[in-house]
Amino acid sequence: MSIAEKYRPYYTYEDYEQWEGRWEIIGGMPYAMSPLPVPDHQRVSLNLCILLKESLKKCKQCQVYPPLDWKVTEDTIVQPDVLIVCKKIEKKYLDFPPALVAEVLSPSTAVKDRNLKKELYQMQGVKYYCILDVQFKKIEIYELIDNLYQAASVSPATFIFTFNNCEADVNFENVWE
Repeated sequence: MSIAEKYRPYYTYEDYEQWEGRWEIIGGMPYAMSPLPVPDHQRVSLNLCILLKESLKKCKQCQVYPPLDWKVTEDTIVQPDVLIVCKKIEKKYLDFPPALVAEVLSPSTAVKDRNLKKELYQMQGVKYYCILDVQFKKIEIYELIDNLYQAASVSPATFIFTFNNCEADVNFENVWE
């Protein structure tokens, strides 16, 4: 154990429930989710929710959610920007891996989203991980294959996600509007 690890604070869901504002905890380490995302971030996130919801309208099983608490473990609680969940949520938080997670990059979270959260989602078995870069209007889609994320191609701007018995055919050109 390094000196930094020895003295770093360690928090759990019990602590998290008492906090004001938006936070995430990963491995007991708190991350502030403020300031609130900028308008472009929120617009892209909302557009993605709408596109996914529209493409899943025939699916009775899968639901699209904006940020909600996903309690991975007692010391890891995250709030992805967009989630697709294909089972019923029984608690006040998600307590199992979603089928899809999307993160819209912000300057303050980009490194965490591209590295720490990508590894976390992969370890938890999230089938699809999407990273949307508002600044460069770029989308990265990763699909879990043999327990590792593989980059999936978006050509030209459309991707078909498959969830159990459902498909979501998404044209990402419309996400930037």
